Amino acid sequence: MLALEHLHRRGHTALSLAHTNLLPHLSAEGSRIVTLAGRAGMTKQAAGQLVAELEKHGYLERQADPQDGRAVRVAFTAAGWQYLLDAQEIKRAIEQEYRERLGELLWTQLNDALRILVDGAPES
Repeated sequence: MLALEHLHRRGHTALSLAHTNLLPHLSAEGSRIVTLAGRAGMTKQAAGQLVAELEKHGYLERQADPQDGRAVRVAFTAAGWQYLLDAQEIKRAIEQEYRERLGELLWTQLNDALRILVDGAPES
């Protein structure tokens, strides 16, 4: 079962894959949309649309930026924080399932190979 299906079973039915790809890029204290867009590798307009949808569904809210009164940042609501907790729990369960299916040696080799692809070097 896909992670998104697990999230839907936990009540996060309004979330799409695009939403779940954006949310991890939001800082715990909130982020400006332009910063969020840059981290997620998308246009400001695309990020703004996703943020508006997430606001509508109660996961995010707009707040005044405490460092710049003219700017706005988006931050997690209580529902947004619950999503993060649920997503982390689902991630751990999926990892445990994969670890059990592959065995410890293959699981470690898989993670090492993925780390090399992402970071360019194995972990010491």
